Amino acid sequence: MQTIFGYVRVSTQEQNEARQLASPAPYDIPKRNIYLDKQSGKDFDRPAYCRILRRLKHGDLLYLKSIDRLGRNYDEVIVQWRSLTRGKGVGSKVLDMPLLETTYGKDPLGTFISDIVLRLMSFCVQLERDNTLQRQAEGIAAAKERGVRFGCEAARLPDGFESVYLRWRAGEISADEAAALCGFSRRTLYKLTEALRRE
Repeated sequence: MQTIFGYVRVSTQEQNEARQLASPAPYDIPKRNIYLDKQSGKDFDRPAYCRILRRLKHGDLLYLKSIDRLGRNYDEVIVQWRSLTRGKGVGSKVLDMPLLETTYGKDPLGTFISDIVLRLMSFCVQLERDNTLQRQAEGIAAAKERGVRFGCEAARLPDGFESVYLRWRAGEISADEAAALCGFSRRTLYKLTEALRRE
């Protein structure tokens, strides 16, 4: 008996998966059979994807919103697609690209066309990913040239910190007084002194 599944992936925890979840809604996929990963598509080491792979069996049907939800690496998408459709005998429907429907038992011409479309779409996904990474690298390089600094900036010690610190350690003043003289909280004082001890 055929079981219907849906796979949804967004790249980050902050992204909203509602649009993807709405797409397979008309196909009566049981909620328990919809798997969601909030993770990059750079590889297939994703918890929900691994769980759905264990459940999928010959004759089942898998819905995807688009091929890039499966992954963003051209070679790996091809391998996964073949593993699903030919290795496991799972039918797949990509809602944004009906030509990628590979329901089990499709004729050889339909399978051939699906393979061509898949290769083209996967190549486009990989190309867009490479272009995005290239644009990011160029943007970071240009920002660095303008003097933009990335990462956490090291905390700057206020003038006179050393004498205040020594007075505090000698018991002449309290931690609250030392922090107030330096212009920050007692918690920051403890963090800075701990960092100084480690140096």
